[in-house]
Amino acid sequence: MTYSSGGLIQATDYNTFTTTAGGLNDIWATGSGDKGWGQTAFTSASTGGTVTATQWASLVNNLGSSGSQTNTTLTSRSAPTAGTTINILANVAADITSVTTNRGNAASVGTQSNSWTGSIAKTTGTGTGTNAWTITWTQTVTFPSADQARYFWNAGGRVTLDMSFTNNSVDNDPEWTRLSGYVGTLTLVGRVNGAAQTIAGTSYTGFTRGGSGGTQNTLASTTGWYNLTGTPTTMLSLSDATAPYTGDNIVVTATQTSSTVLTLITTWNSSSRSAAGETTNISGGTDTTSPFSAFGTAPAVLCRYIPPSTTYLTNSWGTPAVASSVA
Repeated sequence: MTYSSGGLIQATDYNTFTTTAGGLNDIWATGSGDKGWGQTAFTSASTGGTVTATQWASLVNNLGSSGSQTNTTLTSRSAPTAGTTINILANVAADITSVTTNRGNAASVGTQSNSWTGSIAKTTGTGTGTNAWTITWTQTVTFPSADQARYFWNAGGRVTLDMSFTNNSVDNDPEWTRLSGYVGTLTLVGRVNGAAQTIAGTSYTGFTRGGSGGTQNTLASTTGWYNLTGTPTTMLSLSDATAPYTGDNIVVTATQTSSTVLTLITTWNSSSRSAAGETTNISGGTDTTSPFSAFGTAPAVLCRYIPPSTTYLTNSWGTPAVASSVA
């Protein structure tokens, strides 16, 4: 490569920075796997042809946007303009390497979704005397295409779960109000580049639990979208730490059902009771409806997504669809 101060800028120099493997197109445009934000791709300059100021300006501007998107400090540079001499731009290769390494980070985020189809609340009571029972929520996030799913995760998209139960009509209600409250907000990210992602100033390792309390049996903290397979992965197993409820637990699994569908299954599992006068029964309550504004009193699991920000990128990921059922 001839790109150096005092040298003649050639088409191969520009192409190395943009369209060849390792160039900015890898993360800026379609890319593959955990590379690619789906932005308009650079086109190669013809070998032996003239590289225009417009082409160089596009490189400078899009590299700058990549730095802003990933909160990466880059070398200060100005975009060339037509009719002026195009000077060598220092450290372009190093800056492309930096934003490629940091490609999963995002300086800001979009607006959280609040809508879904189906039901997220178990409004009827559960349990018959001392017998064990389960309540199961099945929730899917479906992306318009496989590429759009990649763009979502690669640009800092997140999927969250929140749980709620506040009815206190039956003797076992307070225990499940307590246990569901221990969970906090659960957050799944892509785990781009096999590492934690810093999104809007917060580090996400893959799967994050926002709450505390109870006995945490399993937390798949370094599992993100790119680590999921077609077989369910247990992301969280949380048991009550207070006797006689230690057999009660909440389990969350995640599956990459296809390249366009994330499936989350949340199960509340009650153990049987043996002591005289104890039951496993819990109440239903009021519904939680779409679009979300507040939880009702019934047991509920809310699945939402937070899309990437469009401050530095255009929306290439479309609008995912959230569906839920509870049984």
